[in-house]
Amino acid sequence: MILYGYWRSTTSLRVRAALNLKGVVYETRSVNLLDGAQRAPEYAALNPGRGVPTLVLDDGTVLTQSMAILDWLEETYPDPALLPSDPVARAHVRAAAQVIAMDIHPVNNLRVVGHLKRLGHSADEVRDWMCQWMAEGFSAFQRLIAPTGRFGFGDAPTQADLCLVGQMVNARRWGLDMTPFARLVEIDEAARAIPAIHAALPEHQPDAQ
Repeated sequence: MILYGYWRSTTSLRVRAALNLKGVVYETRSVNLLDGAQRAPEYAALNPGRGVPTLVLDDGTVLTQSMAILDWLEETYPDPALLPSDPVARAHVRAAAQVIAMDIHPVNNLRVVGHLKRLGHSADEVRDWMCQWMAEGFSAFQRLIAPTGRFGFGDAPTQADLCLVGQMVNARRWGLDMTPFARLVEIDEAARAIPAIHAALPEHQPDAQ
């Protein structure tokens, strides 16, 4: 398999971590978002959304959108499970994951930052924008997960925890005050201590700058 991603992409991190946890063999190819490589015709032909990640399977099938890829991995490589078997518990994990994937990330990604700058917003205004939506999303996420435990929903990581690890990278990058989110800091630390997740972190990628 080939995973097209970018070292700092939080969506790519989710997929790298899941692939690593499940022991799936893959190679990575960098799509430099800052250089606009995602808009190159050959890449846009793979991923019409012109984003990352893109996972090309051994038979050439192309999968896009990180949460869809995570679901495919769960169905194809069920061990270790990143979603509970109980339908209600599974829905709870997905709801928490989607707070980050669908509420925070779409208004915090590189496209939005670039557009805000083109509209004339200052660096401080852009930072306030990023932190505003992260704080709101983290508040909701923290209420949706279990109040205690090693991870958000027990003693093993789930899709929700993988989404959190990625978003915590951005929280540190943009200087979000994490004082109200001590529970999330603890989960992030526990997740980063797992070798498969540790290896998926941005700073460990070949294209890290």
